[in-house]
Amino acid sequence: QVQLVESGGGLVQAGGSLRLSCAASERTFRTYAMGWFRQAPGKEREFVATIDWTDRNTYYADSVKGRFTISRDNTKNTAYLQMNNLRPEDTAVYYCAANRHGTWSLRTGDYDYWGQGTQVTVSS
Repeated sequence: QVQLVESGGGLVQAGGSLRLSCAASERTFRTYAMGWFRQAPGKEREFVATIDWTDRNTYYADSVKGRFTISRDNTKNTAYLQMNNLRPEDTAVYYCAANRHGTWSLRTGDYDYWGQGTQVTVSS
């Protein structure tokens, strides 16, 4: 059972930046695709970004493209989400997730393991 722990959330003003981290408990992390999702109050969880196990293929939601960057460091069993030019509408709980099959996906159902989430609040 892989455990994922997110960190790096917080309160930031619009236009600011945050970097989220997602630490995995096992070295098998390097064979997993990773994804970031977010959920705002009263809304469904939505896809943000994903990266496959090769670290060569990424995909982003249109709402974050050009502002957010997903990456991974397999030597540290950690995935990252660099968030720049943050907007109030980015406010949500952000979750990282791992897909054992290694291929990136936009669907929550394709992910096998989830972190507990980290709150990101962007003030206007």
